[in-house]
Amino acid sequence: MVGAMNFAELALICLVAIVGPVLSVPRAFQVPVVVGELAVGLLLGRTGFQVLDASNPVLTFLAEIGFVLVMFVAGTSVSLRGAGVWSVVRAVAVGVVSVPLAVLVAHVFGTGHAALYAVLFASSSAATILPMLNGTPLKAKPLAEMVPQIAIADTVSIVSLPLVLDQRDVPRAATGALLVIAGAVAAYWALRWARTKGVLKRVHDLSGDRGLALELRVLLTLLFALAAIAQAMGISTMLAGFVTGVAVSKVGQPRRVAKQFFALTEGFFGPIFFVWVGAQLDLRSLGDHPQAILLGVALAVAPLIAHGAMVVTGQPLPIALTTAAQMGVPVAAIALSAPRGLLIPGEDAAMLLGALLTVVTTTLLTGSVIKLAR
Repeated sequence: MVGAMNFAELALICLVAIVGPVLSVPRAFQVPVVVGELAVGLLLGRTGFQVLDASNPVLTFLAEIGFVLVMFVAGTSVSLRGAGVWSVVRAVAVGVVSVPLAVLVAHVFGTGHAALYAVLFASSSAATILPMLNGTPLKAKPLAEMVPQIAIADTVSIVSLPLVLDQRDVPRAATGALLVIAGAVAAYWALRWARTKGVLKRVHDLSGDRGLALELRVLLTLLFALAAIAQAMGISTMLAGFVTGVAVSKVGQPRRVAKQFFALTEGFFGPIFFVWVGAQLDLRSLGDHPQAILLGVALAVAPLIAHGAMVVTGQPLPIALTTAAQMGVPVAAIALSAPRGLLIPGEDAAMLLGALLTVVTTTLLTGSVIKLAR
């Protein structure tokens, strides 16, 4: 498929993306929504029937919008409330253990991506783990300590990822990251001032009374402005989405606005992004590069070792292994690296395979984790 995207193709993406939510319904073996959406992309893209062209500029831009919104929603969900000493210690310790494992994997497979692997191994995925718990109360000490640990891992990994992807231009990437973060900090103080002066409440009431969605419009403008700064500096827009979400969550996001963002992201742009990621991957390359299969297994085993090692701190093994679940950070790494030619042949497929294997492990451990909450 070459040329402009049409409504038939967009309707097809939206239709088949429903597979993601459908797969997440069964409680016996709940598959994260994102896995189903990636599977759809694989089926329609280079791996499968090749009816979607991931290089299509319209589809790519829609996916980029979805990427920014997904990271924004992730940022709004970050909460370090209740983060005790052990939550911080374990998140840091996992990062430390991840470094030698990453160096080993990069050396064995000759990829030269030790820094990238270290970030992947240290990362976690609240968006994948928490839905699997089916609303299980998180008051029990092991789970209460786990959630902030995951949030810390998510935050540090997302901030670090743009810096390690292309180490040939770290100063520029670091400068761009600082500018984006500074913009988010400025937005936080501006929004906080507006809330203190009652401006936000007046806007909220007016928007609700007249159905104007003013807050959504303002926040989207802010979000895309920071994404534009990131784009101009040549760094990932994922950081702009994430830090904007964190800033908004710290000010306090009205429930109505949160629902609007959730609907916009999960109902349309998010699925397009994950379908697009799946469409640009060619899992058949795993057959052409058998070593990539072994790399994928290594990319799953290493984080399980790093996170599982936290049993020495008294963390129950099922919970320690559960925190190793990856999805958002590996997918972001693939989305950012593959088009820029930063990965070796088959490495993108190997990274997705590794992430999926960690999710499978987490899914199998869900029952054990829920028992610890009782």
